[in-house]
Amino acid sequence: MGRHSLPDQYGAGGSDPRPRARRRTVAIATVLVLTVAGGTAVAVQSGLLSFGSSCKKDAVRLKLAASPDMTPALRAAAGKARDEGVTSDGQCLNISVTAQESYKFADTLKAGKHPDVQVWVPDSELWVNEVTSAADADATEVTPAGNVASTPVAVAMVPAAAKSLGWPQKTYSWLDLAGATLQDDSLRLGAADPARSATGLLALTQLSTAAAKVKGGATQAAAMMKTLSQRTSDTDSQVLDTLPRNSSGTEQGNPKRNQALVLSEQSAFAYNASADSDGSLDLFYPKDGSPRLDYPYNLVDQERLTTDQSRAAIRFVTYLSQPAQQKLMEKYGFRTDDDAAPKAVVAKAGGVSPQPYTVAAPEPASDAALQEALGTWTITVQSARITTVVDASASMAEKVPGTGQSRMDVTKGSLLQALATFTPEDEIGLWEFSTKLDGDKDYRVLVPTERLGDRTGDGTQRDALSAAFGSLKPVPNGATGLYDTTLAAYKAATSSYVKGKFNALVILTDGVNQDPGSISRSTLVKQLQQLASPERPVPLIMIAVGPDADTEEARQIAGATGGSGHEVSDPAQIQSVILQAIVAAGASGASADAG
Repeated sequence: MGRHSLPDQYGAGGSDPRPRARRRTVAIATVLVLTVAGGTAVAVQSGLLSFGSSCKKDAVRLKLAASPDMTPALRAAAGKARDEGVTSDGQCLNISVTAQESYKFADTLKAGKHPDVQVWVPDSELWVNEVTSAADADATEVTPAGNVASTPVAVAMVPAAAKSLGWPQKTYSWLDLAGATLQDDSLRLGAADPARSATGLLALTQLSTAAAKVKGGATQAAAMMKTLSQRTSDTDSQVLDTLPRNSSGTEQGNPKRNQALVLSEQSAFAYNASADSDGSLDLFYPKDGSPRLDYPYNLVDQERLTTDQSRAAIRFVTYLSQPAQQKLMEKYGFRTDDDAAPKAVVAKAGGVSPQPYTVAAPEPASDAALQEALGTWTITVQSARITTVVDASASMAEKVPGTGQSRMDVTKGSLLQALATFTPEDEIGLWEFSTKLDGDKDYRVLVPTERLGDRTGDGTQRDALSAAFGSLKPVPNGATGLYDTTLAAYKAATSSYVKGKFNALVILTDGVNQDPGSISRSTLVKQLQQLASPERPVPLIMIAVGPDADTEEARQIAGATGGSGHEVSDPAQIQSVILQAIVAAGASGASADAG
């Protein structure tokens, strides 16, 4: 199953909590976009903000792509707007809504494609941030214009399972709830793939964040992920298909069936209301707060839209913010007020007091927390084989501004943090390089790439790596032998490729090649291209650390292998970048064929 990245910059610029007052973002965004479209005064005078019972000319046609769970509600609203004769500049609105999986549409926009769609409503801002922060400058632009609804993420269970955990009187934190379901073989927990589902990723991040606060939490989180990974579905809609089809012992005992699911409140509402169910899901709301899907409304490639299309798009989102349409959203199981939990929605979704369904959503997860959760998930699910090659040239002794530590000291700390996210099944190794470290070789193998859980000497491979990371030191007067080292390390990584694992080579350097006797950059790129193989993919992840490194060179060299080049101003960012790069490599299909 291919992996798809989620946003690199979700929560960028700080982790301020979202405002909890009744939503005003639609109105604010409307004014902003109207200004771009030609001025608020003109818009008002032209009838953009007024109703009309007749149309002067042909209708303005708009195509919306929406998350599948939101599609029925938007279709109903579009039908109401048509029936009520809602106009924009005197023209009626002819709006069609198609269901599009959010991750697939985000991938389309990131690739710079221009779908025949004027508005996009994914289930989460995560996807919008992924598009807007895409490394590819050719990504199709999206312009946010507010949010149309929200729904909290919780854990739904069939009644027997819920009762066994004391529902509804007993409340749980995310960590306690996941632990209770994952420790009982008869109570199986399923979820949508966090690499393709905002619901799955938000829940996974909550679990990871909670686990990090307890002793041994990293190990506990990895164990939970490993168990959960065996019960994931590709999408949110598919995860509902894993529920028992009836209450028979055969269905309940079927090992392919899940008694508990990570679901949004709206998904539980829709399932319980459907003709195919017997209304039999109960909902646990974790007491430490439920993250929310927030359904952002976005104009797609605004520069390509006509003035009529831009104004009609804003006319429709303004229409959606009115009380009658807010009630329509609640009819379909969504929330429209950050401070209120509609009792009818909660009841239909399976929520009952004293379950804490009115607890405020936690602050949005930081970019680092999201990336760490997804990166850990990726390597936990597949297992990894990664060789890390660290620059030990003299420049690594330079101080990192504001830390009092050298580049090498901060790098070591970040690498040790990254090491903690890998499981005993992962294979990790360490090289260092400068110039002429081993005879004429610019590099030296400190720890061969082996399984972290294997015994080596008096400890494990993990112990050996921890010690080796801790003992890294800059080489006095050492220069940067980047090209020869890169080629040698890539040859070793490709020749020792292990099928079924995520194979990669990570090179960290704070400078450019300084070995006059080495191969040239063009020769290096050519040989890397010859060594790279789609059947045995080993993406090179090259991280340029500090102001002296050449980021463009790093991208060019890494790109020859299907990998990626990255720039960090502070070595403390290395851990996050490695995890981001692993996710990105998986998303581009560079992960190993698992069978």
